[in-house]
Amino acid sequence: MKITQLNIYPVKSLKGISVNQSVLEEHGLAWDRRWMLVDAQQRFVTQRQLPALATIEVALTDEHLMLSHPNVSPLNIPLTEPAGNLRLVSVWNDHCKALPESEEVSRWLVDALGEQAQGLSLVRFASEFKRAVEADFLDGGAAHTYFADGYPFLITTTGSLDTLNRALLDSGQSAVPMNRFRPNIVIASDQAWAEDRWSSLSEQNGAFQLALRKPCQRCKITTIDQQTAAVPEPAEPLKTLLALNTQPALKGAHFGQNATLLSGVESIIRVGDAMEPTLRGV
Repeated sequence: MKITQLNIYPVKSLKGISVNQSVLEEHGLAWDRRWMLVDAQQRFVTQRQLPALATIEVALTDEHLMLSHPNVSPLNIPLTEPAGNLRLVSVWNDHCKALPESEEVSRWLVDALGEQAQGLSLVRFASEFKRAVEADFLDGGAAHTYFADGYPFLITTTGSLDTLNRALLDSGQSAVPMNRFRPNIVIASDQAWAEDRWSSLSEQNGAFQLALRKPCQRCKITTIDQQTAAVPEPAEPLKTLLALNTQPALKGAHFGQNATLLSGVESIIRVGDAMEPTLRGV
């Protein structure tokens, strides 16, 4: 069983970057969800409110975060932390300290996306601040994350996507790619929903270990084409996930598992790494 994809999303809800390897940090893969867009009330803004965010590409160089869009010239944002006063911003019910990026970014967003982007600004997670993961699913431990919805890692499997897509095709719908679910780590697995039975995943030589903490409840972002921002079928794949009832004890549609790092901070995780699961209750 191997890792087939690694994805980072430096700016929450913009396009992701597929990488061949990454540094494992307690907060997630290196640079994942380090930035976020906020509105005038300093509340996070995602594709839930603005699907067009899916059309902004993101790249990382040694010195810059680069944003690009067909409507405008690319914008380079230095990786060095900006000077300025800390802001208090919110992600769901969490309040986080963040540093505002240049107002040039706000102007660029309006040029790229039009008036729907008016009032947005880009903020960077303040390195001295810690945002704790909800304690309910940590078995007495602790974990932290940046601007992810709630957990530092999201793990999905190819077997689950294959089963979902067969169900979609059987009902006359179109198959969906894995990027609809915006995972960090994709594991090759022949079995559907195998990840729901794993308590942990370890690199075969013990370099690092991840704990699978909580099924990931899915939202309408899964209905948004991550290339075009179109919504081909507003109900799908959520309707089919609900029918598959992968988590009978929970409400909503679920796909993938939220995870935290148990060991291996600063280790390198790579596409192709062989992984060994530990089953729940074993």
